[in-house]
Amino acid sequence: MEMKYYRDVLLPQVESGDIIYYELQKPYELQPKFIYNDKKVQPIKYVADFFIRYSDGKEEVIDIKGMADNVANLKKKMFWYAFPNINYYWICFSKTDGGWCNYEYIKKQRVIRKKKKENQ
Repeated sequence: MEMKYYRDVLLPQVESGDIIYYELQKPYELQPKFIYNDKKVQPIKYVADFFIRYSDGKEEVIDIKGMADNVANLKKKMFWYAFPNINYYWICFSKTDGGWCNYEYIKKQRVIRKKKKENQ
């Protein structure tokens, strides 16, 4: 899915000049290493699928998601806290919902379809 997003969404915007810089698999440190009771605790790291800088100066981080697990949800909150000035989005692809959409939107649409199906 990441390759599909790269090919279908990111590259055309690079070619048009809307995106002036991007990185794939960009690492971020969400919490630094530290020592607790004489024990070394490793840092908490996160690797973003895409870091994008647009021609207007806006920056965003995009992560391609199918289904989010508890670790992903926790790291999302940590990212928001550690990098409040960077827009961070989960994107997924759904033919039913019109292609590339915000993960939260698709999640809500799935719930609506499930309830509608149960009520039939």
